[in-house]
Amino acid sequence: MADAGRPQRKMSRAGESLYRVLGLEKGASSEEVKKAYRKLALKYHPDKNPDNPEAAEKFKEINSAHTTLSDENKRRIYDAYGSMGLYVSEQFGEESVKYYFLMSKWWFKPLMVCCSLITCCCCCCCCCFCCGKCHPPEEGDEAYKYVNPEDLEAQIRAEDGGADAIRLQPTPSASLHTTDETQNTKP
Repeated sequence: MADAGRPQRKMSRAGESLYRVLGLEKGASSEEVKKAYRKLALKYHPDKNPDNPEAAEKFKEINSAHTTLSDENKRRIYDAYGSMGLYVSEQFGEESVKYYFLMSKWWFKPLMVCCSLITCCCCCCCCCFCCGKCHPPEEGDEAYKYVNPEDLEAQIRAEDGGADAIRLQPTPSASLHTTDETQNTKP
């Protein structure tokens, strides 16, 4: 929980603040990140600064920065989209980040409005239902025609040449009964 006197941080899209926590420039190599983390972690570790709560907070920030920058996927997202990208990846998944930011561009919403006005439709999914491609058939359509089970059985027999279309499989109780009889007849 945030302190009342401390201002809440805003999410950035620049992706530079974690590098600043470690004292590095954006785009530093993973080896540079590791060296800077070790150096600062030793300096601000709570065991070395037992009476300094600010050192403990700084240590938490250093750990958080190192955790993000040492993971290749998180680092790639952070470099491209900043802390806002990390937040979106936690909420919607790493694959959805670029689509989220694409849809949040200033030109995306007017483009969608123009497309919906041109097609007279609110969305692509709706278009299939409005035009009838995916619309369910009406009750009078061939798909909802009622078929009598006797007629269906007669049709199946006619296709098979008059043979029984449905064959009964032996049930477990019938097969057990026959094995009991064979056991009783044996001497």
